[in-house]
Amino acid sequence: MNFSTKLLTFSITLLFSITLPSISFAASNGDGPLSLDMITSPLGIFCLLVFIAAYGFVMAEEYTHFRKSKPVILAATIIWAGIALHASGDPSLSKHWAEGKFKHLILEFAELFFFLFVAMTYVNALTERKMFDSLCSWLSNNKFSYKKIFWITGVIAFFLSPIADNLTTALILGTVVLVVGKGNKNFITIGMINIVVSANAGGAFSPFGDITTLMVWQRGFVSFFDFFNIFIPSVINYIIPAVIMSFFISNKIPEGDGKKVIILPGGKIIALLGILTISITVAGHQVLHLPPVFGMMFGLGMLGTYGYFLKTNSSEKDKFDIFHLTGKAEWDTLLFFYGILVCVGGLAALGYLKLISDDMYVTLGATYANILVGFLSAIIDNIPIVYAVLTAHPEMDMGQWLLITLTAGVGGSLLSIGSAAGVALMGQARGIYTFFSHLKWSWAILLGYAASVVVHLWLNADLFDLVPLER
Repeated sequence: MNFSTKLLTFSITLLFSITLPSISFAASNGDGPLSLDMITSPLGIFCLLVFIAAYGFVMAEEYTHFRKSKPVILAATIIWAGIALHASGDPSLSKHWAEGKFKHLILEFAELFFFLFVAMTYVNALTERKMFDSLCSWLSNNKFSYKKIFWITGVIAFFLSPIADNLTTALILGTVVLVVGKGNKNFITIGMINIVVSANAGGAFSPFGDITTLMVWQRGFVSFFDFFNIFIPSVINYIIPAVIMSFFISNKIPEGDGKKVIILPGGKIIALLGILTISITVAGHQVLHLPPVFGMMFGLGMLGTYGYFLKTNSSEKDKFDIFHLTGKAEWDTLLFFYGILVCVGGLAALGYLKLISDDMYVTLGATYANILVGFLSAIIDNIPIVYAVLTAHPEMDMGQWLLITLTAGVGGSLLSIGSAAGVALMGQARGIYTFFSHLKWSWAILLGYAASVVVHLWLNADLFDLVPLER
């Protein structure tokens, strides 16, 4: 296959075929090759087209209302059925080759699933106890000017997203902007952009801030405390566009709705349990070398136990039901992750993701490739992009792994469709915060993106030691 053909195949694969957490084909079970060389085979092309079609439905969800999990689950089944049929008829492969690869995928998905499941349950619990409603009430009724609210919501988003994740943070503070800015479209638009940028920037320096950072952490390329090396670049990424946009915000004081929200019993203790859960998760991973899901499941146990005492000692009105909260998890999102992970795992098994390490990182070099990842994440979403790189496992040092963590996290801010936070807020402020209203400020966000990359390359120059990190 000539270079142009390889490059075209790689481009299609990168744009449409990549995604999620910490799967690894590097751990061979000795039953055969790590992956098959079937990029140009009829089966390989068919599986790629199946995934492209499924991802097309995902991208069109806003218009078709066809939940994103459904097409990718179907695609995952078709792809792996094809792989298994081929493996069963190939005498050079063990009859258990496909089974071993698929089981490995399921194990990796289980770790991610339970981690996110617990995180969603805690967020739902805090929402049910009206912790976030109380924050909204405080911000909207304290006679702050529009400009002050702009900065307060941005700063809160920056420091909340490393804990609550960027999507949850955006939805919470987006509500505040809508309540405060009713009748002021300019404030709502700029306020929403500000939250998207700050939430994505804040989520970049924490394993809990974004799915991509969680994936990198779970794979062991970057330790928990190493993420803080990109704290200052993340601040720069947020501050530059925020300062520019703040000049276009009025100092007028909006009228609050006057409503005071009372936190329900147990809300503050649940927040403390959430902090304790994060601490145990980090300690378990750093000290005991157990996967992050260990600490998260312990946190779920603590929440359930406290919920029992809260339920038995509260009035009927304030009853706390842990299983009701778990039922409100984002199941479409969780199942989407399953479908995407299994699909991409199948494409990796067919040999497609080798193109990333063989072409992209060799041809462009790690630095330019990782910067390009940031721009691609503005179009596709950062989860598929980062997962592709993780699966390809190019030889990179600590500085480069932190660079791709930074660019993939903040690159999604360049366009409204580039991150889950942006997409969610477009739905929340439909008709006001739009793709084109965001695009008007992309130049300012690009300045922040470029500055954050430069600061990271300069500030963390000692981490670019050309010593590849091993998992």
